Amino acid sequence: MTGSFSAPLRLRRIDPARNMARFYFLSLQPTLFGEISLIRQWGRIGGEGRKKVETFASEQDAVRAWMRLERIKRRRGYG
Repeated sequence: MTGSFSAPLRLRRIDPARNMARFYFLSLQPTLFGEISLIRQWGRIGGEGRKKVETFASEQDAVRAWMRLERIKRRRGYG
């Protein structure tokens, strides 16, 4: 797996004025069938949140999806 994407990405967005404390988590995991799963979890800090797993045939497709999601979240104020 690509080195920079082997470690999970943890993003947070905190705004006390809006009572906002959110997290967003991204990670890549290989499957038993040679595919790559992009796992994302999000929700309020302190809670379990929601989880979604998307499986891709190639690592390049999974990395492209990771980068797109990271770019969207950073634009929305996650850091």
